[in-house]
Amino acid sequence: MVVLSLASIAMMTVDHRQHHMDDVRAGLSYVVYPILYLVGLPGRAGDWLSEALSTRNTLERENAALKEQQLLLDSKLLKLEALEAENGRLRALFDSSAQIDQRLLISELVSVDMAPFSRQIVLNKGSDQGVHEGQPILDAYGVMGQVVRVTPRTSTAMLITDPNHALPIEVNRNGLRSVARGTSDPSQLELFHLPGNADIQRGDLLVTSGLDGRFPPGYPVAYVTRIEKQTDSPFVVVSAEPTAHLENSRVVLLVMSDSPPADATPEPAPPGGAEAAREEKGAEP
Repeated sequence: MVVLSLASIAMMTVDHRQHHMDDVRAGLSYVVYPILYLVGLPGRAGDWLSEALSTRNTLERENAALKEQQLLLDSKLLKLEALEAENGRLRALFDSSAQIDQRLLISELVSVDMAPFSRQIVLNKGSDQGVHEGQPILDAYGVMGQVVRVTPRTSTAMLITDPNHALPIEVNRNGLRSVARGTSDPSQLELFHLPGNADIQRGDLLVTSGLDGRFPPGYPVAYVTRIEKQTDSPFVVVSAEPTAHLENSRVVLLVMSDSPPADATPEPAPPGGAEAAREEKGAEP
């Protein structure tokens, strides 16, 4: 036994010095390596699977977080777009107010009358802020209507397209006077008491005449869109589209005056069409 041990030591010493066993060990390594690889494979597979699951879970959490963040950013973007549009409307409103000589009060729309044949809105300014009945309201583009009821904190305004509203106007091109009344259509006014030979054309700008004592003269009201001659009547039917954005404006201007008009109720639109209007008035407004 001792002899074998001494022999082994001697062989190891000789191999260490002369590298006789290198080729043998190299050959054995080719044989042993696949065995060692197979032995370590379950452990490595477990580590890979654990890492893959961990990475997948991490990616899923990150994906969910990114989706939530994108949803929040999209909602903020929508709000920014709304604010940008509102800012544009306010800028246009302020630019228009700079061109008006009268004192103005800015008010916001708080509700709309949903009755099918009524065109009325409620504003967030009332008698506490100096609002009175008959007071004209405008937006950045033209006349919207006038105040018909007032409470301390709110006021109700009738739009010019309300069928009970009538507004004295004139053709800006030649001064031809008439009355524009509402039709309950938010995009249409009707002119009555115009003879068939009246000098009026499509595209004519209609402005306030100021003859009612409520609306200051010269404010844009509407553009003429249709002129229809009737064979059985000496008058023509004229339709016009309001310049004001009646269905879109949320901020309006109230034209202030030093004292409210003596008669602060809106001028009613005469029933019965153009002939009835002529008989009732007897002359141009």
